Amino acid sequence: MKFLKSLLLVAPLTVALRLDRRGKVIYDGYKIFRVAPGDNVADFEARLESLEAIDLTHNHGHIDEEHFDIAVPPENLSAFEGLNFTSEVLTEDLGVDIALEGEFAEYPELSAVAALPSLSWFNAYHAYSDHLTFLKDIQSSFSSNSELITAGKSFEGRDIQGIHLWGSGGKDSKPAVYFHGNVHAREWISSKVVEYLTYQLVANYNNDTTIKGFLDSYDFYILPIVNPDGFLYTQTTNRLWRKNRQTRSGTSAVGTDVNRNWPYKWDGEGSSTSPGSALGDQLAKKKGIKLYIDWHSYGQYILTPYGYSCSAAASNQAKQNSLAKNTASAIAKPYGTQFTTGPICSTLYAAAGGSNDYVTDVNKAEFGWAIELRDTGRNGFTLPANQILPTGIEVWEGMKYLFANM
Repeated sequence: MKFLKSLLLVAPLTVALRLDRRGKVIYDGYKIFRVAPGDNVADFEARLESLEAIDLTHNHGHIDEEHFDIAVPPENLSAFEGLNFTSEVLTEDLGVDIALEGEFAEYPELSAVAALPSLSWFNAYHAYSDHLTFLKDIQSSFSSNSELITAGKSFEGRDIQGIHLWGSGGKDSKPAVYFHGNVHAREWISSKVVEYLTYQLVANYNNDTTIKGFLDSYDFYILPIVNPDGFLYTQTTNRLWRKNRQTRSGTSAVGTDVNRNWPYKWDGEGSSTSPGSALGDQLAKKKGIKLYIDWHSYGQYILTPYGYSCSAAASNQAKQNSLAKNTASAIAKPYGTQFTTGPICSTLYAAAGGSNDYVTDVNKAEFGWAIELRDTGRNGFTLPANQILPTGIEVWEGMKYLFANM
C-alpha cells in the first residue's frame, strides 16, 4: 500500500496547534487512535488532513496488520468518529500522557564508584544540557579508555556529541560498534537507552570479565543524541517534533528527516523529499564496522537490512535473522517484552535513504540494524519515566547476547 506521503510531510506542519503562554504546544484533549483504513485508503487520505490529525507512526508491512496511529485534536473528535473507520483508542488524552513523563530532574550527584554518574539518572528525563554533562562524567570516570567525540555540527550550530570507548588493545584497534540515538527528536527513550548501555559497559569493565571482553573486542562509538536541535525543540516548544530544524529558501517548511537522508538509494519509496547531510564520514574506520544500531521508538522491533527494497537481502541474512531472533529472546527475559524481528521493508514499510542500508552497503558493516524500543502504542513516544530503567535493563540483556555471539 502506498502510504499517505502528503499527510506525512504536510500535516505535522499545518495543524493549528494551541500554545501556552510560554509558546509551548499544548496537547491536552488530543486522542490517539490506531486506524485500519482497509481498502478505503484514498478516502482516508482525503479526509484526514481536514481533521488536522497528526501522524505518529504507521505499519503496513503485512496486509492484515496495516494501521496508522494518529492524534486527533479535541475539536475534531466527533468529525473523526463520524467517518466510521475501523479504529481503537490508544490514548484518551495525550496531554495527560505527556504530563506522566514527569518534570525534568536535576542532574544527580556523582556516585562514589570511580566518579560514575548515579544510576538515578535513569529514573527521569533530563534537559539537553544535562545529557552533555552525563557524557563528560562517563568519560571522566573511564578516562584511560575513552574520549569525547563529535560528528560534525547541527544546522543550528550545536556539536553532535558522543563518546568513544575501547579496551586493552588501545583505541581504533578493533572493529567498530556504532550506536545512534535520538535521530528522531521526539523519541526520548532512545537516548536514555543508549546512555544506559554506555553506563553498563563503563561501570563493569573492571569487574566483569564478559563485559571486559566486549570492550577488548570492539571500539564503541556512541552518539546518544544525533539530532540535538530537534531534541531541544521537543523540550522547549513541541513535544511531538520529529525532524531536525533545517530551514530552506523558497519554503516556510522547517525540518529534514535525518533518518531518510543518507546518500544511498535515496530516491526510493519512503525517502524524505529533500536530501540532507549525513553522518557517513564519521563511520569510516580502518578496522571496519561490526555492528551499527540506529535506536528508535516505538513498536518493539529489531530490524535488519534492507529498507529500500523488499526483495533485496544481505549476503549474511540468515545469520542476521538468527541473531535478531535470539536477541529478542534475551530482551524478553527480564519482563517478557516481545520484539518482532525481520528486514525493514517487509516487516514495516519501504524506507529509502536510511542509515542501515548506507552502513551495510557503503561502509560494509557486517550488521546494520534499527531497533524500535518500547512500547507498542499505548504510550508511544511519551513513555513514562518509570519505564526508562526497565527498558534499559531488558535491552542490555539483548545486547549482552548480541555482543557475545555476533
